[in-house]
Amino acid sequence: MFDKMKQVFEMQKSMQELKRRLEEANFDIVSSNGLVKINMSAAQKINNVNINGNLAELDKTVLEKSICDAYDRALKHAQEIAASKLKDMPGLNLPKP
Repeated sequence: MFDKMKQVFEMQKSMQELKRRLEEANFDIVSSNGLVKINMSAAQKINNVNINGNLAELDKTVLEKSICDAYDRALKHAQEIAASKLKDMPGLNLPKP
């Protein structure tokens, strides 16, 4: 029984460490047209959004699509980082690709 409790405690500790590492892993992603850049953590927190160009001159529809594109790319990248770090955690026995 104590072995199981110890395993649970170790898993909790590992998950807290993973959470900290994901929060610290920041990256930039640019929309396919280069109009929008998003800085996001692997914990999927957006830190900054940068729009290149003069807002008054930008087409609203193009800007909206660029924001969605950059966000989608950033979210996918954050999920890939999280999955990679999760696979490296001891004790989970997840299959590696």
